[in-house]
Amino acid sequence: MPMNDPDAPVTGGWVAPLVSTLLTLPMGLLALFFGGLSPMACDSCDGAEADRFDASFAVAFPLLWVGLLLALALLITSWALPRRRRNQPRRLGLALAAPATVVLATIVFAAILDTP
Repeated sequence: MPMNDPDAPVTGGWVAPLVSTLLTLPMGLLALFFGGLSPMACDSCDGAEADRFDASFAVAFPLLWVGLLLALALLITSWALPRRRRNQPRRLGLALAAPATVVLATIVFAAILDTP
């Protein structure tokens, strides 16, 4: 096979998804852990303050889940693409996008949450 063949196999095509997996999964679990613990921030709240927190949490927590599931889908797709030269940029892009999506989902969660 010629070196410029787009269907030529790529050695080391597993490195980017592996590094991404080692970053994304722990980050996602930590984000989910802290997201799950966030209702404790308003344990002593009452009245309107508690209502505002509950309303914001009802929106923010599902968005965190959607972001984490999207990151997981990106991660799985980066592994599933065939290890061919033509897919190398896509695999790298998806592998980079997975942990970035976890960070973005966490930032969106924290921004929406109305903490006291």
